Amino acid sequence: MTDNRTDLSWDEWDELHDPRPSENDFDRVVESALSRRGFLSGLVAFGSGAAAMGTGATAALMSSAASVEAATTKRFAFSPIEIATDATVHVPEGYTWEILARWGDPLFSDAPEFSHETGGDAVSDRIFGENTDGMELFEVGDKQLIAVNHEYLNPKLNLPQNEDGKPTSAADVLKMQNLQGVSVMEVAEGENGWNIVVDSPFNRRIHHNTPMRIAGPAAGHDLLKTAADPAGVEVLGTMNNCGSGKTPWGTYLTCEENFNGYFGSTDAAFEQTPGFKRYGIKGESRYDYEKFDDRYDLSKNPNEPNRFGYIVEIDPTDPESKPVKRTALGRFKHENAEVVIAKDGRVVVFLGDDERGEYLYRYVSNGVYQPGGDTENLLNEGTLYAAKFNADGRGEWLALTPETTGMDEIEIYVHTRMAASAVGATTMDRPEWVAANPIAVEAYCALTNNKNRGVKPNAGGDDTAANAVNPRDANNYGQIVRWRPANEDYTAIGFDWDLYVMCGNPNVHNDEYAGSSNVHPGNMFNSPDGMAFDTSGLLWIQTDGNYKNEGDFEGQGNNQMLVGDPVTGEIVRFMTVPYGAEVTGLCWSADRRSMFVGIQHPKAPFPDGEGKLARSAVVVVKREDGGIIG
Repeated sequence: MTDNRTDLSWDEWDELHDPRPSENDFDRVVESALSRRGFLSGLVAFGSGAAAMGTGATAALMSSAASVEAATTKRFAFSPIEIATDATVHVPEGYTWEILARWGDPLFSDAPEFSHETGGDAVSDRIFGENTDGMELFEVGDKQLIAVNHEYLNPKLNLPQNEDGKPTSAADVLKMQNLQGVSVMEVAEGENGWNIVVDSPFNRRIHHNTPMRIAGPAAGHDLLKTAADPAGVEVLGTMNNCGSGKTPWGTYLTCEENFNGYFGSTDAAFEQTPGFKRYGIKGESRYDYEKFDDRYDLSKNPNEPNRFGYIVEIDPTDPESKPVKRTALGRFKHENAEVVIAKDGRVVVFLGDDERGEYLYRYVSNGVYQPGGDTENLLNEGTLYAAKFNADGRGEWLALTPETTGMDEIEIYVHTRMAASAVGATTMDRPEWVAANPIAVEAYCALTNNKNRGVKPNAGGDDTAANAVNPRDANNYGQIVRWRPANEDYTAIGFDWDLYVMCGNPNVHNDEYAGSSNVHPGNMFNSPDGMAFDTSGLLWIQTDGNYKNEGDFEGQGNNQMLVGDPVTGEIVRFMTVPYGAEVTGLCWSADRRSMFVGIQHPKAPFPDGEGKLARSAVVVVKREDGGIIG
């Protein structure tokens, strides 16, 4: 019998193995002064410049899809490209792309040559890992380092000699564990383009067995103690590293997302605890680790899952440093970590929980960041909040404290989803990357999609009826929400919000599923995921959605990267990627003349061609004239 567990996306795997109860009799919360149709027609692109003109002027500026399609702006230094459905990367005329790193490429000269027959060698902690995701660039003197996540596996590619890619030994599991985590690598540009600096002293692989320190309020708590770590302060490894973040003091934040799928039980009598149920931890894992590594066996180590689902801080400049799990930033399926410094110097981190009907979070430090000062407790001591979006275009951050949640202080940081449910935060359509505008006090969150909106509750049984910020039932297209804090202060409790874009397909629909008026046949897309601002304040949007190019998604083609202007609302297509791949991870070289972009899980034989294994990769995009690209 074929085992298709690893053929599913992570949210499909969760849905199949931990289905939510079907309910469809929710009370509608969107009934207010604005009707659904009225709200959707008025949500277009109230950008930082346009907002100053007033609602009437903005409506006139962006009154129809035709006006958006005809709009031009000097801010885009390229001509938008068409969709693609083929097996390669496409960029605009006047731009080039090349491969920087592929799964299996050596970080060290003693690494074995990649084998398409075996999916690489077991000594895989000396090579570039699998399925790239979030990444950031760091400068150390005249050297440039990239830290990049390796989110998960495609076992049928990684263990092609095994039936269905299933591990048959502890050695197979070790290989799988080593292929995931994080790579830190020095990169340099020479006459032949960009390359990994093999054997650089900065090169490092961090994986499922790398020793790490647990810090913050949950460190040492009984829920984090195991037989191997009775003090609850040391853990091996980080897993399912999705999005990323970068601190002002030069460290890398890697985000543990779908950690639940790595744990299973060899005891058939295993029963879910309420905590396990909320996080989708069941008796069957995705990769069968528990059959060969007791650490992942819930019947033997029931607290081990509580030690995952955090933000991990890594110093890329010190290969001997120990990564640190920052429990004060909460435990859930972290997408990325967007760090900003508030007016008063406090550190603010925005965090999305990427599951249907979960929440958007904010952390505010107690201490103040001082360049060159001690930063150890800036991500250990602070307050965690969950977002509430009201139908009148205003919102507030709800503090997660014992007083507001009725929960034990430490359990808030281990069972953060339960805390957000307790305060009545707004259930969201899979909050993915958050990006803060460098030239305006505003932040954006990609709400990628949610087929369960208005259909069934989330894992905690919370109401997921359509609401103002997630206004469409069975939302397969997604949207991007934007908010501006009161008094331009990121620590403020209140904020104003709007929807920058509602993705959709105007070729198929003539209702709210056609999208907002800045979506037209020439730029339409679905499932916004990764996002990053460049230094000029343009928003780069990456997609991870349906690439079948049929039905509701006809005319949208392969996944893509687009660029949005926050002022006018205009969005144009910059890149398309191979069939089956998502675009994920984005950073720039120190001189901003090279852009590094991640290509994850291609189904097409990319980049090595027919007859070869498909390999995730990081590509470099440049302008032919050598100009600045971001």
